[in-house]
Amino acid sequence: MTDFTSQAGSVWRRMLSGSWVGITVATALLFALSPVIAPGSLGAAPLLSMLPFASVLAIVAAGQTLVVQQRGLDLSIPGMIALAAVLSTGLPQNYGWPLWAAVIAGIVGPGIVGIVNGVLVTVFKVMPLVVTLGMNAMLLGTVFFIADGTPSGAPAELNGFALDRTLGIPNTLLIAIVVVVLAGLVTQKSIVGRRLTAVGVSERAAAALGIRVNVYQMFAYAFAGLAYGAGGVLLAGYTKTPALFLGDSYLLPSVAAVVLGGTALTGGIASVVSTGIAALFLTQLGQLLRSLGWQDALQLIAQSVVLIAVVLVRELVPVLVRRSRSRRTPPPLRQFRASGPEYAHYDA
Repeated sequence: MTDFTSQAGSVWRRMLSGSWVGITVATALLFALSPVIAPGSLGAAPLLSMLPFASVLAIVAAGQTLVVQQRGLDLSIPGMIALAAVLSTGLPQNYGWPLWAAVIAGIVGPGIVGIVNGVLVTVFKVMPLVVTLGMNAMLLGTVFFIADGTPSGAPAELNGFALDRTLGIPNTLLIAIVVVVLAGLVTQKSIVGRRLTAVGVSERAAAALGIRVNVYQMFAYAFAGLAYGAGGVLLAGYTKTPALFLGDSYLLPSVAAVVLGGTALTGGIASVVSTGIAALFLTQLGQLLRSLGWQDALQLIAQSVVLIAVVLVRELVPVLVRRSRSRRTPPPLRQFRASGPEYAHYDA
């Protein structure tokens, strides 16, 4: 009975304290309940319309995961996605660039901006929130300057690729799987990943071990920029005529996916694959609420409530577990020594 209780407690701790188990179970339950709550919500058409947006969110949230692992928070996501979109659509249409060069510019451009963010955070010791918030404003201004206030349409080849499917699977989903799996393997199974974890846990301890802290933190911001660029290019191709504020709706969901996936906002151990599963959960939740007639504002409120609830549960579960253990464990016996003149003959 004791073994069963301990195993059950271990399962609950894994589900509620940031493991991949919790978000995987929650996603499976959401998909199981979706056709019950909204019949037809798991049909072919709804799934095919949902998966591209889930894929973009998974890619973007993968970049946010590495930044959060380094105890940062990237608020430049809207500007990064908008920059990727305007470069991949505006350069071919307005400046005659070949599509392949525009796509590379759309991915590498945000990557370079990510390096700049990393330098400002690591070398000049500016707070990540200040750096990324200021960078977001500058990027949006740059986007308006390049586009001259008017969004450009995506080239037909880019639009066709984003809408097309390979073996029945959307191309956007295939790219998201490749990005998330490769990033997951690097962060979990490689020396680079172990050093990123060490830096995220403690910069001083990592530096004492000879790890070049600044290099790995800049790597995290650079990868994040590349991920935002890839997501922005795919989103521009899928929407065909991307709005200049294309990335605004991905800031809060990217943070929510990171937290739901088990990455602590205090930094340290992170799971990119769990973040990808959380992105699927959030997108399907939005699809379900949309099918029930909820407005976009109410969907954002629902995402915020889910995020706050998960954070509170993860804070409360360890406290409750410690209290239950302390109640079950009897206090240690203390040895008392009798003192006083009436006990003097016992000491003699």
